[in-house]
Amino acid sequence: MSGAYLLLFVANLVFATSYSVTRVALADVPPATLGLARSVVGAVILVAWAAPGLIARQIRLADQLRIALMGLVGFALAFGFSHWGIARSTASNAALLITVEPTSLILLSPLLLGERLSRREALGAGLALAGAVVVVVNGVPGLTRAFAPHWRGDLLLILSGLAYAAYSLLGRTVLARHPVVVVTAYSILWGTATLLPLAAIEWSAGQRPVWTASAVTATLYLGVVITALGYAAWNWCLERVGASRVAIFVNLQPLVGALLGVWWLHEPLTAFTVVGGLLILAGLHLTVKAGRTE
Repeated sequence: MSGAYLLLFVANLVFATSYSVTRVALADVPPATLGLARSVVGAVILVAWAAPGLIARQIRLADQLRIALMGLVGFALAFGFSHWGIARSTASNAALLITVEPTSLILLSPLLLGERLSRREALGAGLALAGAVVVVVNGVPGLTRAFAPHWRGDLLLILSGLAYAAYSLLGRTVLARHPVVVVTAYSILWGTATLLPLAAIEWSAGQRPVWTASAVTATLYLGVVITALGYAAWNWCLERVGASRVAIFVNLQPLVGALLGVWWLHEPLTAFTVVGGLLILAGLHLTVKAGRTE
């Protein structure tokens, strides 16, 4: 259990870098084409990794349909909404608005999956969410003024967070019956197939990628680290600790996103960021301690 929590901690630190890297890639690659490119890279790795299981394993029709839906919402819609949103908003807002995902998972997991947090875990979740809100409010004052210039992009980013949450909710029961890498590989194949027509529409409209060195590097990072390894790690943890618990760790992403802004973009470090970060870390500590007690 502690291994899963450690992997979740590291994975969400890495996920937090994806928003800035995506912004770099979008300077030269259109949103749907970027989604397709990173999915293809991720699919090559995951299919090669899962090849023996893909050939030998029989998956019943109901699970096949669920995995196909995972691919649609978790790759095609999540990548599409995220990339279109970042293109119309900012990488910082993307990192901040990811709080939609853990909030959705914590609220819906008891209803859809029957997962219950212990009292200590619920307290930890509350502290982590409160800390994330403090960080977000600092980044988006009053939740109004900073939204206004980018409201279309921010709305797409919110939909992206919901799509990521739906992927986890759909995947939880399938992962209990089939190997993580097999489910992840099949779902990314479905996501890649769904992204093909979206990228084709971009190309037909004259939106063509320019494969500069920075675009290639950013796309490979998104495909290998964030998509292939990241999704496999996420699903491995999801299988072991449940959707409501993995959700708590997503609250690291707004904090790390804000700190990256301080370090990379030279944005000011405020008291809200510090206080929010301490609340998030306190919440994660309670969650991990409760998990070890169980």
